[in-house]
Amino acid sequence: MATRPELRGTFGAVSSTHWLASAAGMATLEAGGNAFDAAAATGFVLQVVEPHLNGPGGDVPILFFDAASGRVQVICGQGPMPQAATPEAFQALGLPRIPGSGLLPATVPGAFGAWLRLLEEHGTMRLAQVLQYAVGYAADGYPVLPKAAEAIAVLAELFRDEWTQSGRTYLVDGAPPRPRSRLRNPALAETYRRIIKEAEAAGPGREQQIRAAHQAFYGGFVAEAIDAHLRTAALDATGRRHRGLLTGDDMARWEPRAEATVHRVYRGLEVHKPGPWSQGPVFLQQLALLEGFDLAAMGLDSADYLHTVIECAKLAYADREAWYGDPDFTDVPLSALLSGDYADERRRLVGDRASDTLRPGAPAGRPPRIPPLDRAEPPGGPYWQGQLYDGLPTVVPPVVAATEARGDTCCLTVTDRHGNMVAATPSGGWLKSSPVVPGLGFPLGTRGQMAWLEEGHPNSLAPGKRPRTTLSPTLVVQDGQARLAFGTPGGDQQDQWTLGFFLAHAEFGLDLQHAAETLAFHSEHVPSSFAPRTHRPLAVRIESRRGDEAAAGLTRRGHALVSVPDWSLGKVCAVGVEPGDGLLRAAASPRGEQAYAVAR
Repeated sequence: MATRPELRGTFGAVSSTHWLASAAGMATLEAGGNAFDAAAATGFVLQVVEPHLNGPGGDVPILFFDAASGRVQVICGQGPMPQAATPEAFQALGLPRIPGSGLLPATVPGAFGAWLRLLEEHGTMRLAQVLQYAVGYAADGYPVLPKAAEAIAVLAELFRDEWTQSGRTYLVDGAPPRPRSRLRNPALAETYRRIIKEAEAAGPGREQQIRAAHQAFYGGFVAEAIDAHLRTAALDATGRRHRGLLTGDDMARWEPRAEATVHRVYRGLEVHKPGPWSQGPVFLQQLALLEGFDLAAMGLDSADYLHTVIECAKLAYADREAWYGDPDFTDVPLSALLSGDYADERRRLVGDRASDTLRPGAPAGRPPRIPPLDRAEPPGGPYWQGQLYDGLPTVVPPVVAATEARGDTCCLTVTDRHGNMVAATPSGGWLKSSPVVPGLGFPLGTRGQMAWLEEGHPNSLAPGKRPRTTLSPTLVVQDGQARLAFGTPGGDQQDQWTLGFFLAHAEFGLDLQHAAETLAFHSEHVPSSFAPRTHRPLAVRIESRRGDEAAAGLTRRGHALVSVPDWSLGKVCAVGVEPGDGLLRAAASPRGEQAYAVAR
């Protein structure tokens, strides 16, 4: 039995990583909005109620199906690196790598602009209507999630002594908030209100107001505050203080854009992902490899099934490391990587034993390249300093088990009765990333940490280039109609945890809720995209409820199992449409006790 039912309805469905955001999305649908309005409202609320995982200064890819045009597109809300960001600039500071926190790794904050573009071109509501829920929770308060309270408690000394604007935002009378207590962010509420005021002053037109809101953020008072903020040095992951490289001019020149997705057909389902500026194609590469195996005959969560999925993930992710990057700057051999011939060639590498070698392929005969990993140790100092060195948003308390599950990011999915569908994974600009910008109520993102300083790699640092992100929502089309949208928090693990969900549904026929609750696992074979880029070639993190027979079978094959607590890996959120009767469906993983689905 699943812990929750798969929800079904005829009007609309929303699933996100926070119940308040899901409720805001459904309220928007109830007020007459479409899936695009509802997705934007949900995304803006997530920026408020999950500050330890995302914010207005972060980034987001938004996959969407527009029923009117029958097209799937992705809005790229991953902002580029500043014009001053060069390998030489970091070398001049004596830095061998881009730090995982502070002002130096800040990119143009793309999330806010991406939601505005979706709303302007595909929504029906005015910005004030869509932002009202986020403004309300920022002004009147919201219940602090236990993980957010935990993170603030670990970083409280930093917030009091160094990142004092963060202290004013997240501490209550100088102390961390209690879990589930009410926390307000009046500065953020005022930022939203001022944007709305300037938007409405621009004229009566809906689109006109949304464009004015973009100008207020990227060319007006928000950009000015960020520009001034980055001119003052702040403590970062290096243990030193540095100014930022991002400027108001970098923000003014940026516009979010809609792009074609990358897609592949699997078992009659057209699976869409963001391009290689994300890790999205790695999901498709895994499907191409797995297509040659009879997974159904192996049995869900059997040793054979788990071994096969893990080994295919290693091969696909190795290609991610060697080949993915911003296609505006590098020639990514995507057609070759996703071709059937290449998958056939790579599939032959899957043997009976777990591989301990990172094995990227040579698509179209091109030799792969992965920069050497930096083994530097974190600087000394208080416990929170080590947390800054780790570029993931998760903050680990001083006493935790070695098996502590770690994740990041948010997720939302929405569909409406008109056939529109959206999947997005907002992230970046979390409370651990950098100090809060004075007067704005939010910090900047640190996605720049994912770029290499070594030149010549597809993901090498360059001015105006998008660092290759881990953010990776999925949207599935069948017979010209949107069928399924899903995603999960989880950094590098997103396209392993969602793959397990998708296979449970597509190969084994589980409904969305049962599929969201299947056993979760992932390989740690490939280097992390986050500082300090750790990797454990044979390690497989797997929830402890896996069967003894499966565990023994994996161990015999050479996998090093790391058992983590049950219900701890990922938070899959999904919406879908039943092909037969057109019923809308929604599901949310119970992991973390915060993701929630709503349907009517």
